[in-house]
Amino acid sequence: MKLTRVLSLASLALVAGARLAAADAPPASPGVPISPLPPGAKLRAATVRVVVAPDHRDWTYGLGEPAHFAVSVTADSEPIDSVTVTYSVGPDMFPGEKKTVPLPAGGLSVDGGTMTEPGFLRCIVTTQVAGRSYRGLATAAFAPEAIKATQVEPADFDAFWAAGKADLAKVPLDAKLVLMPEACTSSVDVYHVSFQTVGRGPVQARIYGILCEPRAPGHYPAILKVPGAGVRPYSGDPEMAAKGAIVLEIGIHGIPVNMAKDVYDVLYAGGLNGYWLYNLDDREHYYYHRVYLSCVRANDFLASRPGWDGRNLLVMGASQGGQLSIVTAALDPRVTGLSATHPAGCDLSAELHGRAGGWPHPFMPGPDGKPSPQATPAKIETATYYDTANFARRVRVPGYYNWGYNDEVCPPTAAYAAYNLITAPKTLGLTLELGHAYTPEQAEAINGWVTTFLGIR
Repeated sequence: MKLTRVLSLASLALVAGARLAAADAPPASPGVPISPLPPGAKLRAATVRVVVAPDHRDWTYGLGEPAHFAVSVTADSEPIDSVTVTYSVGPDMFPGEKKTVPLPAGGLSVDGGTMTEPGFLRCIVTTQVAGRSYRGLATAAFAPEAIKATQVEPADFDAFWAAGKADLAKVPLDAKLVLMPEACTSSVDVYHVSFQTVGRGPVQARIYGILCEPRAPGHYPAILKVPGAGVRPYSGDPEMAAKGAIVLEIGIHGIPVNMAKDVYDVLYAGGLNGYWLYNLDDREHYYYHRVYLSCVRANDFLASRPGWDGRNLLVMGASQGGQLSIVTAALDPRVTGLSATHPAGCDLSAELHGRAGGWPHPFMPGPDGKPSPQATPAKIETATYYDTANFARRVRVPGYYNWGYNDEVCPPTAAYAAYNLITAPKTLGLTLELGHAYTPEQAEAINGWVTTFLGIR
């Protein structure tokens, strides 16, 4: 395993604080002073940050080793006097008891304790400045490479998905392409495309996407870009296509991807709200059954393109897209590489055992400690067929993986639980202070790995 670090251009602590914006109120308006201010400061609108940093530069500790967190609150990078902070320290996604204390002039050192089993320990700090709420956090890792998945593997897992792919193979591709002249460039043609996939009802379901192909004659590697969670339009990736690749970016909801954004907003607020839990008690009809198989169908479409080189096919995505990248690589032997950024759906059963699992957290206990209403035997069983961890066991191609320790949507505990199951060649790029977000450096690292792997520029 190769391990890399993706660092921002600013200092680690400063960037960590900058990413943690006001939690409960809009940012300060120009001309509105924030008080108290650093000594000697004149009236001004200052940028307030809560900065939390572990005392190990790599944020990583051995089992049983104590962790401490340095806490400061700054305005324009200068310490603020007379501030009260509230902090808690607990396992990833399971905050500990809150404590409220005055912030000493030199900052606060929080004793985070330790962990005797592999996992992550998170310190969360909040404060009020001039009536506004601010929040910061940092997450310490304890032997993350030793985290083991809790998810069980059903005996008929492979047979179940083999049957699904057999059903998919019976559905004609019936691809349709419509050129989008306004989106084309001097070197890339852009199409709105659709093709048939598995579904229910008298009308065959379809998947829609944006295809970008180099105009110059030749044979090119193919890239399938799979989406993060939500409902939105897509524009494709003509920039990557211009480097010398056929790029297909798909939506997963069976609707065109080139409509006005407000159409998707209405769907997300209505019929597609919470789609990730639809039919979770039925393994044949769970929402992601069609989605997973449709990613394979998208590769059928790419493989049908006359310009494909017949050898190189990479799948990439983030969050839900990271989940779909791992799943597609496991299901489709034509895939030769993948890039998965903060993958979702990892080790879903972990929350039944009091440990952080992946988005969408169907089995997360409530704040009162009571079991999730989703934690029924049928839903727990269905999840075993869709958990990213069980697909990670079946990845056989090289991959680039990336996430941050501060991710509270797709937590690092769950990501490592799946990642540690992968036996294929793998490179892990860590952006330690990052939550469920992106930096330019991170995007550069991901695209750099992809282009190098495919031999394009």
